[in-house]
Amino acid sequence: MAQAVEEWYKQMPIITRSYLTAAIVTTIGCSLEIISPYNLYLNPRLVVKHYQFWRLVTNFLYFRKMDLDFLFHMFFLARYCKLLEENSFRGRTADFFYMLLFGATVLTGIVLIGGMIPYVSESFAKIIFLSNSLTFMMVYVWSKQNPFIHMSFLGLFTFTAAYLPWVLLGFSVLVGASAWVDLLGMIAGHAYYFLEDVYPKMTGRRPLRTPSFIRSLFADDPVVVARPANVRFAAPPVDEAR
Repeated sequence: MAQAVEEWYKQMPIITRSYLTAAIVTTIGCSLEIISPYNLYLNPRLVVKHYQFWRLVTNFLYFRKMDLDFLFHMFFLARYCKLLEENSFRGRTADFFYMLLFGATVLTGIVLIGGMIPYVSESFAKIIFLSNSLTFMMVYVWSKQNPFIHMSFLGLFTFTAAYLPWVLLGFSVLVGASAWVDLLGMIAGHAYYFLEDVYPKMTGRRPLRTPSFIRSLFADDPVVVARPANVRFAAPPVDEAR
């Protein structure tokens, strides 16, 4: 069993494995009171006035207390993050990282701007961790890129992947969770999908082209060329051999 889990973990692509590890370590550290969530949550005042810039990152790593909801989000993080990185972004690790960076930036911007709008500022002020929203964004992007895959929800009914975000949103409402968290993920996911897949087809321009400095951080995936079986290569001419 332990060996199977180890193999499953090692076979994960680099971004998925890194994010999943950071999320689990951070959440366990907070549960054991090794790390305080008060040092991780998104607080614009502390970021700007006290230069606590790490909060822009750490608020995406903490998934609250370790319960059924935590396991639920870890499953979706491991599954859909891996599916995107291995399929839609296969051989494009830098592009996948840029997608997550774009989503995190959009989510942070929405919360900061929403906190300044009357009547809704109180709702946005309660959103201090965006980890669930970023996970939901990945689910949304995957569903848009694989809309015709048939799925089943708890064995109760079947639907196509295009409706997966709405099914999960409805489930969150039924169990009493905040719909804002899922809606933010859907907004960020749709913004990426439109700018990356729809807008380029309409105009021929791609506004979300990955910057070269991000590409330089990731080595290109090696291309393996298989040698055909039962093929012998002739020895080089004598002159060339010398």
